[in-house]
Formats: sequence, C-alpha cells, structure tokens
Amino acid sequence: MTPPPLTVHTGRAVVLARDDVDTDQITPAQFCKRLTKHGYEDALFAGWRGQPGFPLDQPHLRDASVLVAGNNFGTGSSREHAVWALRDWGFVAVIAISFGDIFRRNALKNGLLAISLPEADVAALSKAAETDPDLPVTVDLEECEVRAGELRRRFDVDSHARYLLLNGLDDIALTEQQDEDISRYERGRKPWLPSLRPGCLSGRGAS
Repeated sequence: MTPPPLTVHTGRAVVLARDDVDTDQITPAQFCKRLTKHGYEDALFAGWRGQPGFPLDQPHLRDASVLVAGNNFGTGSSREHAVWALRDWGFVAVIAISFGDIFRRNALKNGLLAISLPEADVAALSKAAETDPDLPVTVDLEECEVRAGELRRRFDVDSHARYLLLNGLDDIALTEQQDEDISRYERGRKPWLPSLRPGCLSGRGAS
C-alpha cells in the first residue's frame, strides 16, 4: 500500500525530549518477527510505554501527528519497522536536530517526513508545544517550511524523496508508472535473452 500524498499537513505535536533514540527503542526487536508492513502501532516505544510521564501515554496527545525529538533520532539498526510503527501510530512527520542516516532514508521511502532543524529551533518548537498542547504545527512540503505560532523555519529535503511524498508514491509505484514502456521493451527483446515470462527462468529452453 503506497502512502497518501503529503503536501501540507497541520496537526498537534508531541515532544520526546531525548537524544540518541535508537531504532530498537522505537520498535523493540520482538516486534520485528511480523511479516507485514502495517499494524505496528502497539510496538511503538513499547519498552517505554507505561512509564510515569511518558508523553505518548498522555490521552490528550494520542492524536498528535508531529513528533518533535532531539539529536540523532533513529540511530542504530536499519530496521524499517521503526518507521512503520511511527507511521502506523499516526505520525506524518518527525522533527529533530539530526537523524540516523539509514532511518532518514527509510522514513522518506515509507511516507514519513524526517525534518532536521537547528537545535535552537527544535528547542523553541518543543517549548511552544509543551506550553500549548493544542498548538497547530504545520509541515508544508510544498514550501519546505515548518510553521507553529510565530515560528517559521525552512527545511531541506532530498528532491527525489520530496517528489515521492508529494505524489503519494514509493519506488515500486514509481516503477509501475513506466509499465507501458517496460512492457514494450520486453516485447521487443530478442527471444534468446533471459525472460521473466512464466516458466522461463533464464534463457531459451529453461523451465
């Protein structure tokens, strides 16, 4: 299932004021045995849920769709499950000072916008969101801008990832858009070349 298009999103923010949050803390390893890409909302921060004051346990923040984190968010293993859990919980964007490189790539490929802002801006946004839990936070991918109260900050995002997010595509869906050209090319291939036709695993005569 491809992600919905993301152009401009406005929602409430929840602040996770912790640095170096790794992917095992986002989605503990025992949840990675599942064979689907959806249904991981119960896995999100499972090891921290139930601890006194943990922000995602607060009823008034349950519908927050923007996560504001600290430095080096998503470090650690390359598991995509961390992104899937955040997405399945309902988060549209994560705003942090910095991200683990693999987490950022996984996020942008799976419909979750990862935004890096300077430390002072993240601190200001965190303070504003904690002071007013109903503060609307807008993530504008068309203008590449975050807006919340008086805060307006531009952000950078990879141009290919931005195109996919704006159009609700992933790499598979992007390839499928070229189905007619791919089919035309396959029809014109020499019969002795490797084929993907049923029953043909390699060259002519393979079975």
